[in-house]
Amino acid sequence: MKTTDRRLASPWRRTAAAVLAGALPVFAFPAPSLWWFAYVALVPWLLLVRSAPTARRAACDGWCGGFGFIVAVHHWLLPSLHVFIFLIAALLGALWAPWGLLVRRFLAGVPSTGRGVAALVVLPSGWLMVELVRSWQGLGGPWGMLGSSQWQVAPALRLASVGGVWLLSFLVVAVNVAVASLVAVREFRAPAVASLVATAAVTSAAWLWAPRPDVDGEVRIALVQPGVIDGPDSADRRFEREERLTRRLAGQDVDLVVWGESSVGHDLTGRPDLARRLATLSRATGADILVNVDARRSDRPGIYKSSVLVGPYGQTGARYDKMRLVPFGEYIPARSLLGWATSVGKAAGEDRRRGTGQVVMNAGHGLSVGPMVCFETAFPDMSRHLAEDGADVLLGQSSTSSFQHSWAPAQHASLAALRAAETGRPMVHATLTGVSAVYGPGGQRLGTWLGTGASTTRVYDVPLAHGVTPYVRYGDWPVFGALLVLTALCVAEGVRALRLRRSAPGPFVRPVRTARESPARPGH
Repeated sequence: MKTTDRRLASPWRRTAAAVLAGALPVFAFPAPSLWWFAYVALVPWLLLVRSAPTARRAACDGWCGGFGFIVAVHHWLLPSLHVFIFLIAALLGALWAPWGLLVRRFLAGVPSTGRGVAALVVLPSGWLMVELVRSWQGLGGPWGMLGSSQWQVAPALRLASVGGVWLLSFLVVAVNVAVASLVAVREFRAPAVASLVATAAVTSAAWLWAPRPDVDGEVRIALVQPGVIDGPDSADRRFEREERLTRRLAGQDVDLVVWGESSVGHDLTGRPDLARRLATLSRATGADILVNVDARRSDRPGIYKSSVLVGPYGQTGARYDKMRLVPFGEYIPARSLLGWATSVGKAAGEDRRRGTGQVVMNAGHGLSVGPMVCFETAFPDMSRHLAEDGADVLLGQSSTSSFQHSWAPAQHASLAALRAAETGRPMVHATLTGVSAVYGPGGQRLGTWLGTGASTTRVYDVPLAHGVTPYVRYGDWPVFGALLVLTALCVAEGVRALRLRRSAPGPFVRPVRTARESPARPGH
């Protein structure tokens, strides 16, 4: 241990160790999907920060670990953003600097039982605040939230129905804090074991008593995934392939056909011939077709990404314009300052326009669907609002053509499991290229994924469920609980500082002697 401390005495070595420690949780996410690793992945980072000799060094360790975390979970953006990803990671990594201060404050040295118990609540609350801030779409959105690594764990999905992905992140961090305390603080082992037992009890209680969605029907939904199509006239050739694939669905008694993001490269109002071809496909399959148009609108200025529902007689009038755009991919924040990003990567040459509100569509056969486009499936509040508004099925239309050979497609597809579990509604994740997947109302995977190399159609029998999950009813209550914990901490620290100031002895003042009190000098 002393040898390790001597090696980490070098600021550069310590910085490198913090970056590597912060990057470790990436292995809990797809594609590796080592979900169990999430419960110990933060331990090296926690142990490093608690050993920081000063508060300033602890903040630096938190910042460097945050840098490593952001680079690791977004490494697939490197071919598009190049060196710019490191600048973004340096800015977002600073969010973990206050968390580093909290780690040192509660875990450094030999913490008392009270301080150790408080760490099990305060440190996960601090982590949730970091996830809350970076979940803002302008900062990249909630990609790589620690709780989303548990997408394939049935008890975790039940917990998601109670408190969303936020509750999962809180519990994962709490377990890491308990394990770090077991490793480093012998005196705190009993409370740490008790906290692990309490976490297991909470998970078991949620498994037993959390309300389960009541399945009361079934629909047949077909996904059309054309695959990668590059080169000149790719939009027209893609449409032709999607058209051929969709014709295979005739006679299969489907209720809805879903195409992926940017599946139509022309505005349907300006290209009535494409609208007629889609209507013909709808009549042939006996189902409405949800396409995604990525084109300049003919009725208003700018380029929109829009989910458009087409029926047997043409466009039904149901349209949803994407609201939350991908920074740099679909728009450049503060383009006047950061427009140079287009010269070093595949940043948006022109900003897409935003929609103004979410839409629940009537897709026929008594089916109400709530569409989201690509990046938006990462936001738990969007699917929750669609469930509140009466959507029977959540639909995500996506395309990861730029990241086919990275971990991004599988990680994106996994997010739909959490959205389904949180809302008690099935979710369909349909991609132009990438990984397409369908999940039942409890987040369970239905059938097999369509992988990145697929160019085909697949029909899924999707169970319908109704009722309201605690997460839909009460919203992001773990976030508000974390805010309350940190507010109480700030108040307690303020009161403690005030008491110390009042109890501190005042400055020593030498008494002033008057002429009468002064001792007589010799000789007088």
